[in-house]
Amino acid sequence: MRVTRKAAALGAATAVLAGGMFIAGPAVAAPVAACTGDQLSATGADRAGSDRVRFTVVNTGPTCELRGFPTVAPAGQGSPDRNKPLRVIPRGEARPVLLAQGGTASTLLTFTPVLGEADGYCASGADPTLAPSLVVGIAGMGFQVAPSDGGRFALCGDTVRATAFRS
Repeated sequence: MRVTRKAAALGAATAVLAGGMFIAGPAVAAPVAACTGDQLSATGADRAGSDRVRFTVVNTGPTCELRGFPTVAPAGQGSPDRNKPLRVIPRGEARPVLLAQGGTASTLLTFTPVLGEADGYCASGADPTLAPSLVVGIAGMGFQVAPSDGGRFALCGDTVRATAFRS
């Protein structure tokens, strides 16, 4: 009697199942969906020095994956639709951050500082930019945030250095 490979494999599988044992290959985790802007909320912009701000988001939805760097713009006259986008200079490698519901992730934004007292000046000779708030973009959503100390954002130039999001 001649047995084909398919029949032999089916017979072996049936014998294993009949014996009450189940042998499976390695488990494969289901992919986690990317975070969307509607499931994130911003906790604010906490000063981390005279030229640095920590921006943090909280996941209010199901577990998701956040990756990358934010976009940043000072909000002209406090209005998010009158902002001037800054060129973001990435710092570090963007790795996926798994955010469970209630989980947080932060990025550190570093600006070229305004020098001097009161009105201040830029070392480049350009006029400083002052804004009451920033619009920070992540996951397709722009979050308008003010400094945690009630002041204004002051920076020189049109760039910001940003770390990748980390939990």
